[in-house]
Amino acid sequence: MKYKIFFAFLAALNLSILAASATLAQSAGGPSKAESMPVKTARDLIFARLTDAANSPADSPANGPADEMTADDLVRYALEHNGELAAARQAIAETHGRLRQAGLKSNPMLETSGTQAMTGSDNNLMVRVELPLELRGRRRSRIAVAEREMEMKEAEVRDFERRLAFEVRMKYGEAIAAARNLKFAGELRDLLHNSHRLVRARVELGKSAPLEQNLVWVELNKTEAMRIGFESKAEVAMFELKKIIGMPPDEGLRLRGEFELERQPPPQAEALRRAIESRPDLALFRAAESLAAAQAEQARTEGKIDASIFADYERMNFGYGIRGFNDAGALVPITGVFHYVTFGMKITLPVRNKNQGLIEAATAAEAAARQRREFSELVVRNEVAAAYQRLERARAASTIFRERVLESAKSNLDVLRQAFALGQKNLLDYLAEQRRLIEIETGYTDSLKGQLDALIEIERVTGILLTSITQKIEVEN
Repeated sequence: MKYKIFFAFLAALNLSILAASATLAQSAGGPSKAESMPVKTARDLIFARLTDAANSPADSPANGPADEMTADDLVRYALEHNGELAAARQAIAETHGRLRQAGLKSNPMLETSGTQAMTGSDNNLMVRVELPLELRGRRRSRIAVAEREMEMKEAEVRDFERRLAFEVRMKYGEAIAAARNLKFAGELRDLLHNSHRLVRARVELGKSAPLEQNLVWVELNKTEAMRIGFESKAEVAMFELKKIIGMPPDEGLRLRGEFELERQPPPQAEALRRAIESRPDLALFRAAESLAAAQAEQARTEGKIDASIFADYERMNFGYGIRGFNDAGALVPITGVFHYVTFGMKITLPVRNKNQGLIEAATAAEAAARQRREFSELVVRNEVAAAYQRLERARAASTIFRERVLESAKSNLDVLRQAFALGQKNLLDYLAEQRRLIEIETGYTDSLKGQLDALIEIERVTGILLTSITQKIEVEN
């Protein structure tokens, strides 16, 4: 019976303290804007409010609210608007023109010349037409080199797209992690505001020492500084995203705000096989090896015999400074016009220059390209193994945080807060538990981001876009 009366008295005292704190706040002119701010969702804190803060005035028609974008939406936007990628795609058009040029046959050559006597009427006109034959597959070797160059450019563009998607997803993860920490910091700040009002009321009633109010005030400002830091990270991450995807800085950008952690990678053996077969940078190294082989073959072909055919027409007007009798017996100058046709073939004899130096250089380049390709395949094998190991460890850490640490820490803080309000625990115990929760929350955010980074790394090292199932971990959780 005595315990019931005692706890009833404590409950009544607590209610009176809260009422007194509300009265004191109203008498001081009401709580400040920061103190009265309600706890908001992550989208309200960062993906709506922060977007407006980082951009032009949100009320402007040109900067109205944008649709929420996922990581996949950002990747698609980047593939359409990134300027460097657009320039790389133009290089494919450039090599396409070179391939077309390589397939064209050599033009015939026309040569004309004339001769006129300085002291007479004698003259001579000559016309020559020459056609290169391009023997021993010269045109075919040019086409092969141009085709390999085009394969390299296409592989470079695909690899650029792979690396761009990886960078966009990583920046998206940074923005989501900053938003989660910002949301938690805002909730913690509101909680400390309530605690500060409670302690201030108890100090006014003489139930607590002024030192306790100062301690809570220090923690409150420390939390506000931490919140500003997270807000800065989120703002920077948004601008970094805009830079990468090719979006103007004054254009509105909203993110959906969720860790897509249930993307399911294929089995490691299958992922390794597909990475070796189709990863763009390995395709680039294979194309470089093929290009070096084609250049070596072209050098051998250019060092072999070649020929061209030609035909000449010559008109000669020639005479002497004397006269003779023609068929009619008339006296006429002795002169005549003569027509000649000449045809033949020019043959290039590779006796001294057989392109020995070019062949040697191309052979060495082919060997170097083959070694780079083999080493890159070894690197890919190690990257795939490391990425899967990283994902396994990240998932294990996130599971421990989620199932064994986080809820218990929140429950502990709630119990200590109630015990502190009833006077059963001192302020230092409460603040120490609060700091512990901060470390746990930020650590859990890091573990979620680590898991997301591991999934993105698997996409990067395998070149496979992972499929996603329905479950997603949102920032609010």
